[in-house]
Amino acid sequence: MSQLREIALFQFKNYPEKRLTFSKRIIGFTGKNGVGKTNLLDAIHYLGLTKSYFGKTDLQSAHFGQQGFRIQGLFEKNGKIDDVSCIYRENGKKEISINGNILPRNTEHIGQYPIVLIAPDDIQLITGESRDRRVFIDQLISQLDTSYLHHLLSYNRLLQQRNALLKEMAAKRLFEDPLLDVLDQQLVPYGLLIFEKRKKILEELIPIAKEIYEHLASSPEKTDTELLGLFYKSELEKTEFSELLKMSKSKDLYLQRTTKGVHRDDLECLFQNHPFKQIASQGQRKSLLFSLKLAALQLLDNNHSNPPLLLLDDFFEKLDDSRIENLLQLVCNQVRSQVFLSHTSSEKLHFHLKKINVPYEIFEITGT
Repeated sequence: MSQLREIALFQFKNYPEKRLTFSKRIIGFTGKNGVGKTNLLDAIHYLGLTKSYFGKTDLQSAHFGQQGFRIQGLFEKNGKIDDVSCIYRENGKKEISINGNILPRNTEHIGQYPIVLIAPDDIQLITGESRDRRVFIDQLISQLDTSYLHHLLSYNRLLQQRNALLKEMAAKRLFEDPLLDVLDQQLVPYGLLIFEKRKKILEELIPIAKEIYEHLASSPEKTDTELLGLFYKSELEKTEFSELLKMSKSKDLYLQRTTKGVHRDDLECLFQNHPFKQIASQGQRKSLLFSLKLAALQLLDNNHSNPPLLLLDDFFEKLDDSRIENLLQLVCNQVRSQVFLSHTSSEKLHFHLKKINVPYEIFEITGT
């Protein structure tokens, strides 16, 4: 069992300095909008995944007027305490250390302290573009398989090189270039590895997500759960990647980008054989979002000796009481994870947590 026992922030976002100590499995952060509840969750996310969930660059996470920050966390893991530190220095270098030992590569840390975060804007996972769903899948697999992230980084690097070469060839009006064949030969094995691992993980994730969706759905919707369709959509399912690259060569040169490959994969969500995002209600979209995220949480739990942390940012937003109760019962009573929740109303959070009868603690956040 792994739990976060303490977190300390230095020059991180709106906190010049902040330290919190935790003793329970269920922890709530409450307070007005803008006081820094989400920033606390983001700091925990940094400790597990070495990056912000909400910001595009590390520098955006530095306190106003500062060029760096530090986050420290004490994790109780298998009866021992791990001191995890994430430092972003003023020179732009980021260091991750465990018990004072700096990791040679930050990617080695991914998966050591698995985390799933659910935030209001995550509805893009349902309503957004295919890229949003690929990011979700890739982050899940990266926390389960240390080699996957390296394969993905290598694929993206080669893809950028191929796209740059296509632009150069188009500018020179060339149809052949030996370097294009070399890049294709290097790209194909990484694409196949990514395809196989995505296919395998989604074969496990989809049935779990459907089961959770049925649990979360309100009573009138339960008969509709059998109409929910989730499918891995990849061009590599029907055609070898090497053949796809050959077949699309003319089109790629015309568009000056690679039009076939795993960078176009998707997790297709259907309801009654129609795109889910087009016909589902707001409540149904929320239920599917939670179902996918909690299915990821369960897979991480099944494949790790220590359960992942679950971070829920403003999770009451646009949820009716029935869904709130079903969700809290699921995450507080039926999973092993330590759960961190943020909400504006301390009174409402107390009310719902008391109803499900679990030990919890709530921190009223007032800002710095």
